[in-house]
Amino acid sequence: MADYIARHGQNNVELSMDSLYHLTQRFTAEFAIRPFLMNHTEQTLAILAGWINDPNVHVRRLISEGTRPRLPWGIRLPAFVQDPSPIVGFLTTLRDDRAEYVRRSVANSLNDISKDHPDRVASIAKEWLQDAPETRQRIIRHACRSLLKQGHGSTLAALGFGPVNVTASDLVMKNPMVQLGGSVEFSLQIKNCENISRDLMIDYAIHHRKANGSQTAKVFKWKKLRLKKDEQVALSRQHPVRAITTRKYYAGMQRIEIMVNGHVVAQGEFDLQIQDMTPA
Repeated sequence: MADYIARHGQNNVELSMDSLYHLTQRFTAEFAIRPFLMNHTEQTLAILAGWINDPNVHVRRLISEGTRPRLPWGIRLPAFVQDPSPIVGFLTTLRDDRAEYVRRSVANSLNDISKDHPDRVASIAKEWLQDAPETRQRIIRHACRSLLKQGHGSTLAALGFGPVNVTASDLVMKNPMVQLGGSVEFSLQIKNCENISRDLMIDYAIHHRKANGSQTAKVFKWKKLRLKKDEQVALSRQHPVRAITTRKYYAGMQRIEIMVNGHVVAQGEFDLQIQDMTPA
């Protein structure tokens, strides 16, 4: 029904949007409003603005979810990809919504925006974190997940993980030769060289070998910790290297980088071996 309205209701925006208002409370209209946002942008935004304080949680979520620039499985909204300004006000109003269902949608929309405007999302995160309740802090961390994985400096700083003076030991590869289906194990020590305690976000990137011999990186979250002045910590990790549907592995050397607050502090390599299962 919502799809029918999206296809055939473009000549009567008021009636169509009123219909979607009622439908979204029973099903969903997050895909159906997107053609209206593309074809009748200002009128549709004005209607959504009138719904921002609606008592129905599904209506409020429609505003944040339906306007996402890069909604998965939905029509991309090129105008908002280029300039998300028209929807940032909606997200700001809904950031402390009483329903986590809505707040989570706000976070996902900001994550969409971060793909094209990382510095702007970092700035929004810094602004929103001022005197922020824990519920808002959680959605900001979720909204910035892609930027944190990328080691985006301004975002890390906004969340309290700015540049830090640390030293790291050499990365110890406990099994430098790994069979596909097994795990690679590595360890190192990290020391805080500053005169104050510092918060550290520790991630690692595996540069997987491609068919042509080049490598492509995938960042994995590891842990957050706080080190006191001159404090040192020993860390170890076991990472499974198993066949998955979203990645094809190729035999050969793969590189691991350890990152502290977005900066590489140590690296190593392991040789991935793939058994030939072709019948003789």
